[in-house]
Amino acid sequence: MQFPEELKYTKDHEWIRLDGDMAVVGITDHAQNELGDIVYVDVTTVGESLSMNDVFGSVEAVKTVSDLFLPVTGEILELNPVLDGAPETVNNDPYGAGWMIRMQLSDPSELDGLMSAEEYKQFIGA
Repeated sequence: MQFPEELKYTKDHEWIRLDGDMAVVGITDHAQNELGDIVYVDVTTVGESLSMNDVFGSVEAVKTVSDLFLPVTGEILELNPVLDGAPETVNNDPYGAGWMIRMQLSDPSELDGLMSAEEYKQFIGA
């Protein structure tokens, strides 16, 4: 299981990677492994401004549907277009091609409350 050091992690198993004042968000390797085969990613919040921990979409696997929670406050700019035709990309490359959204951060200081890779590993017992 992978835990990229440059990412921040949430207790709800999302990750966030900064790119200036923009960020990319997805679910962790642990989360995709627990969900199993992902068949659909549903994000209808593009263009909306949401608060930290708000639901920004859902991910559907063969056996379950799970809400996706925003790691920080900001505006949802884009859903990964690859996921529309190939949602299994999240299973195959959760930290790369399987990213879910790009967003504009409203308050970068909120990142300070998220977990480091080492803290996340301890959180899930890895």
